[in-house]
Amino acid sequence: MSRQAWVLVVIAGILAIATLVGAVVLAVRVVRTRRLLTGLGAGGKVAFYGALIYTIFPVDVLPDPIYLDDMGVLAAALIYLTRLVQKRRATGSQPADQPDTNPDRDRVGRRMP
Repeated sequence: MSRQAWVLVVIAGILAIATLVGAVVLAVRVVRTRRLLTGLGAGGKVAFYGALIYTIFPVDVLPDPIYLDDMGVLAAALIYLTRLVQKRRATGSQPADQPDTNPDRDRVGRRMP
């Protein structure tokens, strides 16, 4: 095999490993958001489980050595879940397992003057 072919193989291997690492990092972030699912309703659960099923399922839009489609689905689910959490916090309805981070409240939950 020529030197140019080896260089291309090494570059392709590095890109494959980088996309795999990126997909794993996104999957870990999506799994960490699982604790927020109790307060996000059905849409949040569908986005979470749909992204994980698509990532694990062997049939993809792009072949498995190329994880760009998996990364796109995971990133979209993460963005959607993050926006849902922000919307819930803005309306004042936090999930039950999330601590109240509003500094204007005292221990009982009343607003401080």
